[in-house]
Amino acid sequence: MAASGERRTRDRVLRFVTATGAATALIVGGFTSPVGAAGFASAAGEIPPGLEPFYTQQLQWGSCDGYSTDGSDLAGAGLECARVTVPIDYENPQGDTAQIALSRSRSTGEKVGSLLVNPGGPGASGLGMAVVGAGTELAERFDVVGFDPRGIGASTPQIDCLTPEETDAWRQDPAVDMTPEGIARAEQNRREYAARCAERTGTDVLAHVGTRDVVRDMDVIRAVLGDPKLNYLGYSYGTRLGSAYAEAFPGNVRAMVLDGALDPQQDPVEEAVRQAAGFQQAFDAFATECATREDCPLGTDPAVAVERFRSLVDPLIDRPAATEDPRGLSYANAISGVIATLYSPEGWEYLRDGLAELVQGRGDTLLVLSDMYEGRFADGSDSNSAEAMAAVRCVDDAAVTDPAVAGELDTRSRQAAPFLDDGRGTGNAPLGACAFWPVPPTGDRHAVEVDGLPPIVVVSTTEDPATPYQAGVDLAKQLDAVLVTYRGTQHGVVLSGQWCVDLPVARYLVDLAVPEGDTTC
Repeated sequence: MAASGERRTRDRVLRFVTATGAATALIVGGFTSPVGAAGFASAAGEIPPGLEPFYTQQLQWGSCDGYSTDGSDLAGAGLECARVTVPIDYENPQGDTAQIALSRSRSTGEKVGSLLVNPGGPGASGLGMAVVGAGTELAERFDVVGFDPRGIGASTPQIDCLTPEETDAWRQDPAVDMTPEGIARAEQNRREYAARCAERTGTDVLAHVGTRDVVRDMDVIRAVLGDPKLNYLGYSYGTRLGSAYAEAFPGNVRAMVLDGALDPQQDPVEEAVRQAAGFQQAFDAFATECATREDCPLGTDPAVAVERFRSLVDPLIDRPAATEDPRGLSYANAISGVIATLYSPEGWEYLRDGLAELVQGRGDTLLVLSDMYEGRFADGSDSNSAEAMAAVRCVDDAAVTDPAVAGELDTRSRQAAPFLDDGRGTGNAPLGACAFWPVPPTGDRHAVEVDGLPPIVVVSTTEDPATPYQAGVDLAKQLDAVLVTYRGTQHGVVLSGQWCVDLPVARYLVDLAVPEGDTTC
């Protein structure tokens, strides 16, 4: 492929990513709801003691030039940007501060207030989310506001663990050796990764990038936007931010929609296994659709699709596929590129193309998909989304430090998602980077308990690959929320053009008209 061909491939995949949010909103893992039900504010709208300078600051809105860290054209979208100052440590508000980047699309009609939106992650930049709902009643009635959570994207100080060159090298490692020697080598790499994060970011910052602190930032943002109560739309991990905010500041909530929910009380191992099963379900749906085409690279029998898929990707463990990019397509990049396409059926044509290229010994499309999913740009630079994801997860939840539990998770994940099983499992597995993290966790797993919360809406999709449906059901019960069920195979549905979801959500956000009972569409 000539350089212009590589550029066409990247541009084509970018259109898919932009349309589906696959590279920003849809990165998930195991998280917690780390804020206790007692909350931080004793009464609705009351400023917590000692934080008056932060809650009363004035925003200076201006150009978004220099704000984008994920390729979003913020200025071209007509957005304006600003930064809000918050304490790094809320228990020491006189200490160092952080700058949280905001973006805004002004309402075009009679304004209800601001609508704060988060795309998920953790680690995803949220500045581009200010365009969500463009052309709809929500854009008319709300200032739609996106934000980069602390440590992420254009917010400072940034989480910084690896150089772009180190990241590329990391992603070349297939990490499939489950022998004692391979496990020891993997754990040493992860120990070194954690040490680099501590050295380059600072432990004071790392200790305060979790959900516990972000929800306090959200309340400061609410106040400086001039809203007496919060209007919030959160996707994926953004639902964890929402449920944690509801616990901390129930009296400060006006309306809240949580889409693609995570269950904050679910066991981390069980959560990971269910997610693996969700992606297997999405892969099976893709394989079934692909089998109706004579040119399907997995063949016309869905029963052998997993076997055929493994025959295409397993050779990459030993030798990357050729690409115009001199890196080649590594096994790790191939798997992340495949995962990126399974969040929505809109990605399936790109997966077909990528697998068809692998049949021919090429890996260009899957490498572009992987780069965009992981936040790597064409010039070799990258966002800090992957590093931030690790950093937030490591402080949001207690790490797995028992090798037996790590081995159990590996075994059960292989069983739940055969298409991701390289056949090299031994019943043992390395501990993750969080086991070596330089700061302790600030969260725990528990059911959300909230008093004084107004009615809110949880949206869950029946075949959601990343946040399986039952998690939304369970979260709705904990929050005593109305559940909207969407029958489909995708991650996140609000404002994706499904009127049977978008209409009741809009009526709720604008008029506080809560859907009557749990609904399905």
